[in-house]
Amino acid sequence: MKIFFDGGCRPNPGAMETAVVAGGKTIFARDLGHGTSEDAEWLALIHALTIARSLGRPDFVLLGDAANVIAKANGTLPCREAGRGHLERFRSLAGPAYPRVRHIKRTQNLAGIALARLHGR
Repeated sequence: MKIFFDGGCRPNPGAMETAVVAGGKTIFARDLGHGTSEDAEWLALIHALTIARSLGRPDFVLLGDAANVIAKANGTLPCREAGRGHLERFRSLAGPAYPRVRHIKRTQNLAGIALARLHGR
């Protein structure tokens, strides 16, 4: 199962929100506090993992366009102080069955498209 995620904030830094698309349904989370666009992307990835686990599907892939966050989640880029808490939370939720997290183009990210439509862009 493909699960798309995207996060954003207005302005940057600013009020954070996320979108996750799973099984043809879009789930928005708004009013997530104040943070940066990277914080919002981490929250979106964590939200996507939480939704994937709740669906009980053993085989899923998390797809997003935040290359920096995805590389850190996959361990191919070091995670500095600012994102370390998010990474630890993600790893804790992932457990031993570490999920596949893949980068896709912005134009392919259904969650990003949903966030843009939410704001009339």
